Amino acid sequence: MSATEIIFWILSVLALVSGLMVIFSKNPVYSVLWLISLFFAISGHYILMNAQFLAIVNIIVYAGAIMVLFLFVIMLMNLSATAEPKKKVWMKFTGVISGGLLLWILLSVVRSSIDMRGKIAEVKTGDIGLVENLGKVLFTEYAVPFEICSVLFLSAMVGAVVIGKKEE
Repeated sequence: MSATEIIFWILSVLALVSGLMVIFSKNPVYSVLWLISLFFAISGHYILMNAQFLAIVNIIVYAGAIMVLFLFVIMLMNLSATAEPKKKVWMKFTGVISGGLLLWILLSVVRSSIDMRGKIAEVKTGDIGLVENLGKVLFTEYAVPFEICSVLFLSAMVGAVVIGKKEE
């Protein structure tokens, strides 16, 4: 077994354990922390596939910004057993149906992936996921749409400041 395979299996076990802990944690704050751990494991898989840009964006955007936002929202909400509504029978039934459909989809994906046995993904080769190539394409072929998006984001920020400003 090579070092890459060992790292892959460690990251896979970490991702599976973190995902299960997200589901089974009773405390929502712990669920968010486990989800951050899951995002780091997924970023490790991206690095193994030579997609460094995706790994960094995943860590910065999801594990950094969005999960911190989720954590603040959960902490600011007053979550207690008395605040939770009682679960009705139709809600439980809908949950069981949704879980069953998800299980069915997962089993069909696993069954269809049996054809992939023996095929190995190439790691540490190529230059598909590198930031250098993204920058070249972004600032040559897509320079005009990139600049239009930057003006759009700037106007959205100015609009948010104007809307959020208190009138005196």
